[in-house]
Amino acid sequence: MVITHFADLELLTVSIEGVKQCYLDQLGFPVVDQSEDFIRFRPAPHVTLTFRESHEPVSPAHFAFEVPYSQFDAVVRAVRSRKLLLARWPDGSDVNAFDGGKNIYFRDGDGHLLEWICHSYIREDVIAPHGASKVLYMREVGFPIGDVNGFREWLKSALGMKTKEESDTFNFVVGGTAHAIAASTGRRWIPIGMHALPPNMTVTFGVSEASFIERVRASLQAHEVVAESDGELHLMKYGYRFRLRCTSFDPGIPARLPLPISIEGKEEGRSDDQELV
Repeated sequence: MVITHFADLELLTVSIEGVKQCYLDQLGFPVVDQSEDFIRFRPAPHVTLTFRESHEPVSPAHFAFEVPYSQFDAVVRAVRSRKLLLARWPDGSDVNAFDGGKNIYFRDGDGHLLEWICHSYIREDVIAPHGASKVLYMREVGFPIGDVNGFREWLKSALGMKTKEESDTFNFVVGGTAHAIAASTGRRWIPIGMHALPPNMTVTFGVSEASFIERVRASLQAHEVVAESDGELHLMKYGYRFRLRCTSFDPGIPARLPLPISIEGKEEGRSDDQELV
């Protein structure tokens, strides 16, 4: 295994103060870096969430954090008490139960769709929950895309990620704890039927081997390499910006959690219809 986790997600915002009020004041994510037009939070020790201020319209992203199953109800009570903009299902409920887990969605001031999700099979003694929101790790990032099949196969061939089931409209493509959602722009994010617009974002994958970064670099076309610095590879593919970065995240964690795709080559979780409508 070489890709281990989502190390950073960088998004745009129209208000640094607005995201600070949401992510620091309401969700309790510590600020680790900030300037006039930039802010970075640390939801958990191995992942950061970054925002850069923009003077252009923001296309909302969808991303999800894994929280402990045993503490999910307490996390939900905290989300409700903070008066966040909850996304409700057609029946009026805000919590959704699926086979083996639960989730709740809400939005920040820029319209980014966040999800708190838990799974009953995840061992709770492998990663300690972090902060008031009890985050274990960033589990999912959505990639609305026109060429779903091409993007999915590139993630598999170039980055060594895996799938269980595949379709022309929706796929989980997994590396370590990172679940990239390759989703058609013709589908909508549940539960509010939000258009799946490609967000302006940079996704940083943590990797376990420096040699893997070199292999990826060698496989890319010249125009796909954006920059190389401090052991990182910056690249552009399918309209998305990616970074590969060696980190100290233990590559054995996904198997110890255990994530089925890490121990059996199988992916757990929800069906397409439970993710998009």
